[in-house]
Formats: sequence, C-alpha cells, structure tokens
Amino acid sequence: MPRIDITPDLSFSQLVYGMWRIGDDADTSVAHIEAKIQSCLAQGITTFDQADIYGGYAAEDILGTALKANPALRPQMEIVTKCDIVAPMGRYEDAKCKHYDTSRAHITSSVDYSLAAMGIEQIDLLLIHRPDPLMDHRETGAALDEMVKSGKVRAVGVSNFRPFDWELLQSGMTNKLVTNQIEISASAITPFTNGDIAFHQRHDHPMMAWSPLGGGDLMTGQSALTDRMDEIAKDQGVDRAAVAVAFLLRHPAKILPVLGTNNLDRIDRLSDALSVTMSRQDWFYLYESALGTEVA
Repeated sequence: MPRIDITPDLSFSQLVYGMWRIGDDADTSVAHIEAKIQSCLAQGITTFDQADIYGGYAAEDILGTALKANPALRPQMEIVTKCDIVAPMGRYEDAKCKHYDTSRAHITSSVDYSLAAMGIEQIDLLLIHRPDPLMDHRETGAALDEMVKSGKVRAVGVSNFRPFDWELLQSGMTNKLVTNQIEISASAITPFTNGDIAFHQRHDHPMMAWSPLGGGDLMTGQSALTDRMDEIAKDQGVDRAAVAVAFLLRHPAKILPVLGTNNLDRIDRLSDALSVTMSRQDWFYLYESALGTEVA
C-alpha cells in the first residue's frame, strides 16, 4: 500500500477507510467493527476517517467500543475526525437549527468528546468539516494551534474548503494546514479545472477525496461513463469500483480516496484499485465521458 506523507512524522495509507456509514449497518457489534478494521489492516489500509456528526453523533462511539475492547488496534491505525457541524440530533438535539461552529469553545469541547468517545489519547488529524461563514479565522486558527500544542491532535486540516477559505484560516495559524478533504470522483470532476486541485498540487498538499464512487452511483448506476468503466474493468480483471478509485490514484496530486462500505466482501477488495494500470488515454476516456464531450 503506498503511503503519503502528511507531515514529516505522519504518513497515511493512500486508501482511507471512511466510517460515515458505520452506524447504518445492522450489525454494530464489537466483533463486526473489528472485522472491518482487520480487513483494512490486512491490505495495508491503516487510515480511518471519522467525524463527530457521523451516525447522528454516534459513529465515534461505535468505533470506540472496538478500540476499547482491543487496545492493540489503535497503534496500527491513523485516525482522522472532524468537527464544526452542529445539527439538531444526538447530543445537539436542542439546537435551533443546523449550523457551523468554529469557535474555540466548540472546537475544544468537540475534540475532548471525540477523544473520550473513541477511547484514544490523541487524534492523528483533525479537520474543520465545513467552511463557516461566521468564522473568526484568528480565533479558529488559535484554537487549532492549541489542539496541536496540547498534544490532543497531531495535525490539522480542513474539509470542503475552497483555496480562499484555506488561505484565510491559514493566515490566522502558526501550524500548517496539511490537507483538504473535498468531493472528487470520475463523476465529480469540477475540482480538476476550477483551481481546487491546482492550488493544493502547487503547494504539495495531499488531498483527501470523499465520495470517490459518486455516492455509490459509479458502482451501481448505468451511464455512458459506467459503460466505459466496465470496459476497463473487464480488461483489467477488476470491478468497476476499482477503476473509479484508480482514476483518482492516476492523478499526480497525491489524492487519498476515502472509501466507505459496510460490506465485508467489498472491504476485502478495496485495494484492488492498486492493481489497475490506467494509461493517460484511459484516464481521458473516462474524463471525456464525464464531461459529456471530447476535450477541446
């Protein structure tokens, strides 16, 4: 499994297991959660993506039951989590409306809750989940710096930020933001041309891609794009999902796809994408289908 350096002393597996649907599974037993983790680890997938809001603010607790039951798991993992979305459910059921909170108080309390829920002493990477229109970049930046200084968090980054959002927050910080997690897939190709990927590629920031299978549509849907994916998949002896992931891995911008499934058979095959050889022409064959026209 290729590894991507996030900081000089922190690297992630290039494929990341996303746990946003972990609470949707009918089986959330310790044994079943551990089976998912062990399947990932066996493939060299050591990085696991969480957020406080996942599962209605329950996903971190579900993961925590497995980590607390088997403490030997944690040293083999890098754990990513996120904060700042407040929705009227779970521990925020009294919230008047869904909103974002990047205040120092909220970031601090969210980190403390996440650490306790997962039963860990340190978060490897904390992300601000969504850009906050009311963000005081100096307060938010100082709070993130405090989390690193305290040792509660090893590194910090963002999710769903545009380059100007990134630069605003970075201007209020001492520590460097290390990654941006945005939607990128063979069907969500806008970041390839709107400056998002170019910005991070220029500054050598590894990027994390959420929904790399297009919310499942690239795996189960039928379109001109998926027909072309099937051609490549048949030629390479893999399934369509592997081709979708390989499309992102082919790019030089150090993209880390975040893959979420509760199906153990599919988890066992996440690393199949690494066996796909995608030529430049294959990549553009898919890209032009997503565009709906040949490139100019």
